[in-house]
Amino acid sequence: MKCQVKEGPIAQEATDVLVVSGYEDENTLSKTHQALDNALGGQLQELRNNGEFSGKNQQSVLIHTRGALPAKRVLWLGLGKKNSVTLDGVRQAMGTAFKKVWQTGAQTFSAPVFGTDALTASASDIAQVMVEGALLGRYRFTHYRSDKEEPSKEIRTMTLLANRANEVSRIKTGVRRGEASANATSFARDLCNHPANVMTPSRVVQEAQNIAKKALRVTLTVLERKDQQKLGMGGMLGVSRGSQEPPKFIVLEYSGGKKQERPVVLVGKTVTFDSGGISLKPSENMEQMKADMTGGAEVLGAVRAAAQLRLPINVVGILPATENMPGGRATKPGDILRMLNGKTVEVQNTDAEGRLILADGLAYAAQLNPQCIVDIATLTGACIVALGQFAIGMLGNDDALKADLSKAGEQAGERVWEMPLWEEYFEQLKSDVADMRNIGGRGGGMITAGMFLSKFVGDCPWVHLDIASTDWSTSERPYISKGPTAIGTRLLVQWLINRSGKRALLNSPNQGK
Repeated sequence: MKCQVKEGPIAQEATDVLVVSGYEDENTLSKTHQALDNALGGQLQELRNNGEFSGKNQQSVLIHTRGALPAKRVLWLGLGKKNSVTLDGVRQAMGTAFKKVWQTGAQTFSAPVFGTDALTASASDIAQVMVEGALLGRYRFTHYRSDKEEPSKEIRTMTLLANRANEVSRIKTGVRRGEASANATSFARDLCNHPANVMTPSRVVQEAQNIAKKALRVTLTVLERKDQQKLGMGGMLGVSRGSQEPPKFIVLEYSGGKKQERPVVLVGKTVTFDSGGISLKPSENMEQMKADMTGGAEVLGAVRAAAQLRLPINVVGILPATENMPGGRATKPGDILRMLNGKTVEVQNTDAEGRLILADGLAYAAQLNPQCIVDIATLTGACIVALGQFAIGMLGNDDALKADLSKAGEQAGERVWEMPLWEEYFEQLKSDVADMRNIGGRGGGMITAGMFLSKFVGDCPWVHLDIASTDWSTSERPYISKGPTAIGTRLLVQWLINRSGKRALLNSPNQGK
């Protein structure tokens, strides 16, 4: 779908569907709505008066204009109470609006920028979330279906309308960011929707190669098993032992900043299928373990978005990619692995494999002298128990970095919740025969997993994001599809956008004047 911006009054917009918004606690029509109402013979006010449209969040009414307006239909969309409107509320509204528009068979729709009189956010930020909501609301994975939709049913164009000419440029910036962020999320969803017999570690390499070929300033390095052996990546080698698929350690670099500038590093858990290994998982819902690579998919999407937006920042994405399978050569409970940084780990549960490959990824990242490291992973079932399905677990060693990620999460509608990272929790990980063990018992499972990872980042500012609670949805929501959600992708993209803007401000010749 093409997203475009133009200036003009909504009452003169020629489109298949004109989407306008209303508030729950606003009974009188605005000047803009009054112009529409006059043309429609008072239908909007009548809908308000009889309670058919109250403006409640996600409520909508479709009106056929019958030639009274250049637009064929008007979709009136509720945003809820005016003082309660949020960016994510607008994003959700646009996800709902897209579905309603699509059901009409329309090929074009237009909308003014919503909520400018209710939100403190800029028109650029609001435009970004509107585009995200629409593009993510349209997401459907039909690759393996024979009953795909006809091309004629696809919406071809979304137009955002600016009130004034001087707003067009800012809104276009928001549209570009929204497209890059939403497309990164859809890309990650696609990778996680593919079955594990297709999306193998080698296929993940191909996806990274496609990004490197198409994007400017992006390079790819792949460390094969022999390279991992030479470096001493015991976590990667141990987890992959039971699989016939060769492990791949993928390093995707985007160089958008100055050559000498230290990079930010993203590390994503990329287990393309997790059977649990010798500590085999129950069979119920095991098919969902094709999405245990969500962290890696999101890192690929974030690097791709940074390159598409040409952000002035250096980013390194690291994906330790492997399957975790049982087999005659598989790592066994009680085995000891020597990791990249020299620490030894007693494997007491082979289903706690994500932290083993992430440990090598983090140790590798620390060698790059980065500004900071952020890892993202479907790491622990304990995260689901602690936070349910609406929050990402966050742990880290740097308050400023945690604050920046928390802010980005609020903007992206992918919120984080911090858990403690106190040294006392390491007591649960102590081993009688190695430096540590890979599980710490039932209590504080998400925290002990984060504590384990903390031993591989050295003194580098670092944050761990546990997305096991949010990576899969059992139902469809306004802009979140059933199945793999790729929640965390837009958080990373927004964080990179924010960090790039902060860097540009610090380097501005007017800074401090």
